[in-house]
Amino acid sequence: MYSLLLALIYLAFISLGLPDTLLGAGWPVIHIDLGVPVSYMGIVSMVIAGGTIISSLFSDKLTRKFGTPIVTVVSVFLSAIALYGFAISNEFWMLIVFSIPYGLGAGAIDAALNNYVALYYTSKHMSWLHCFWGVGTIISPFIMSYALSNSIWNNGYLIVGIIQIVIGFILLVTIPLWKTNKPKFEVSGEGLGLVNSLKIKGVPLILIGFFAYCAAEATAMGWASTYMVEVKGIAEEPAAKFASLFFIGLTFGRFVGGFMMNKIGDRKMINIGTGVLACGIILLLIPTSNTTLALIGFIVIGLGCAPIYPCIIHSTPSNFGAENSGAIIGIQMASAYVGTTFIPSIYGFLGKAISFSILPVYLLIFVLLMITMTELTFRITANKGQ
Repeated sequence: MYSLLLALIYLAFISLGLPDTLLGAGWPVIHIDLGVPVSYMGIVSMVIAGGTIISSLFSDKLTRKFGTPIVTVVSVFLSAIALYGFAISNEFWMLIVFSIPYGLGAGAIDAALNNYVALYYTSKHMSWLHCFWGVGTIISPFIMSYALSNSIWNNGYLIVGIIQIVIGFILLVTIPLWKTNKPKFEVSGEGLGLVNSLKIKGVPLILIGFFAYCAAEATAMGWASTYMVEVKGIAEEPAAKFASLFFIGLTFGRFVGGFMMNKIGDRKMINIGTGVLACGIILLLIPTSNTTLALIGFIVIGLGCAPIYPCIIHSTPSNFGAENSGAIIGIQMASAYVGTTFIPSIYGFLGKAISFSILPVYLLIFVLLMITMTELTFRITANKGQ
């Protein structure tokens, strides 16, 4: 039962990753079909991000009241409704409307499942959880490509929506399996809340650190293609393919890293990942027209990023207490979405105003902020236990 429940959680995280890359994969056609500028994708992304931030902040209260399995199932079906809404959309305003349940569903399930795995499973399972999120994001572009080649972009969303419904029903009929793990603390109806969470020593620091990491990850992921075109002079089509190297490194790193995390521990894995990440950035900093170094650099950056996110989340119960982890992880998810929403956009503005070649320095600033804040957090929480 223990392993079967874990498999279901992995399945739920695939469902979380499935919609994440659909918009980017289909937008070159979507914006033309709807008659809006290409820049309008940012509006859709902002609405989705707003929903995820709100639901992340309320996820602890929802989980305490209804339980993780109910929140997970409802979130999956909410995402399915949103995807169906995208599938029937023929006006831009319809995308905006259906982006609201899209974001609300994603934020709730993200925070709830991250907290559940952090409480009941080891570091390796947290790493593989996020690896399966990567599996979902890899599948979606192929589905959208199939839809664009054989019909219309709306059908890409329809196919993924149907997959979500199937996953939702599987999770619904297997709700009794969640009783396999006994509660680690007595659940109260209130929880910490935002203000009380921020009063705990170390929490503001880890929020800044997590924000900085997610900002760096999203910037590298979103701007790799543009960097290769504008700075390294690679043609747009191969650059789009090369941009996936970062994501391949990230997903592969989380799969392999899972085999060593339990032995090494969260804190050391974060430090190792930061070291590897820095090496990748250094490869980008080398002033050469050789594109191979840049391509290797993005793979190495992805590998370095791999353990950081899951290890920060997994360390939350041990750093701040199992009874507090739900609220704190919810706030961490919100800080993550703030980082992934705004910081890549700021780089785009700076890249146009100055030069896109500032990417390595831009990433390094956030990586240094991340490792400083996480190390201070671990030192504070370690001292509290003495």
